[in-house]
Amino acid sequence: DPTTLIIQLYRLVNWCKGEVVDVRHALLIYGVPEGVSKEEIAETAETIKALGRVVVRGKMFHPQQQSLMVLCECREVIDPTKIPPEIMPISGGSGWRTVYYTEPQNDKFEEKLLRFLQDEGRTLEDIQGLCSPREVNSNPEAIIRAVGDIMDRTTKQPDSHSYRRLRTFSGVSPTPAGEESLDIWLEQATHLVDEGECSDKEKRRRILESLKGPALEIIQAVRMTQSDASPQDYIEAIESIFGTVESGEELYMSFRALHQQPGECLSAFLRRVERSLVKVVQRGGLAVSDANKARVEQLIKGSTSDLMLLQLKLRERRDNPPTFLRLLREVIEEESCQSARQSQVAPLRHQRVLSQLPLCIMVWSFNSKKNTKHPPGSQKMRKRVAHPS
Repeated sequence: DPTTLIIQLYRLVNWCKGEVVDVRHALLIYGVPEGVSKEEIAETAETIKALGRVVVRGKMFHPQQQSLMVLCECREVIDPTKIPPEIMPISGGSGWRTVYYTEPQNDKFEEKLLRFLQDEGRTLEDIQGLCSPREVNSNPEAIIRAVGDIMDRTTKQPDSHSYRRLRTFSGVSPTPAGEESLDIWLEQATHLVDEGECSDKEKRRRILESLKGPALEIIQAVRMTQSDASPQDYIEAIESIFGTVESGEELYMSFRALHQQPGECLSAFLRRVERSLVKVVQRGGLAVSDANKARVEQLIKGSTSDLMLLQLKLRERRDNPPTFLRLLREVIEEESCQSARQSQVAPLRHQRVLSQLPLCIMVWSFNSKKNTKHPPGSQKMRKRVAHPS
């Protein structure tokens, strides 16, 4: 599986950076049971004579596989032709899988060059006009410089300039200011891939320009191991690394716990419900055929906008629930109607208050005169108290 291999290579390269291990001498071993000692792991790896002496540099638990990943440093440079995909532990049991880094092979340079020129609408004759025949045949650096000159001279514009640029995503948590969260970035990138009328080359370029940091390293690993990767492969690689590791059942429980937040309008809550529901369906936590009903039920359960639910008659529509787009349109229309009604009620209430002001002023004036005519504590009041009638 190319995606799994990319993930494993990504872990290997970054682990080597942390342990200061030359990646050319590094071997990553998967599937090691818990409790196996470093000595046994090293002895098992040394059964591959081409590795030389082996030292275990680190162990990490893999939650999905319920086993250990082990980073080993070998005396000799890794030779892919002499490393089996699995090694058998000296104490017996199931085999352990091996992962290692290999440099890109130069014998595919011409094939990649021709594919690149074809994507740009160019031919080898365009390059030969910028460097000598001897350089074309033997000097890749000269060819790269010539290709760069051609690209500088071209006036070709991106074929999808009308599409909004993707926001930046790095994979850093918590999400830095000015960047998008994974969910929002995936939504935008998927829309570009599914709806964009531009070429796959342009889609790949737009995805690349939106990435940086760890996320960019992932796609660089994808391009290194799978030169013909599609834009969808890019998105799947990002999601597999930075996405949630929760099961479909766990995601469904989180979905059922969603509630409308204070100050959150019903349409915004519905969109949040939909994003969670999509993840549940993708992970197998709910059948696609049950999505519409689950959406309506969760909206009823988690919403605090009771009046709007009555207007939409959602409780009566459980057996025949609307689609997401139809429901969203109905909610937005009802929100607009409520906003219009409130804007009409406010001026009427203001006018009613103004119309009552003269009467209030008259009552206040009468009470003021009455109180000042016989103020409390006056002589007449004291007489009434002393000689009641």
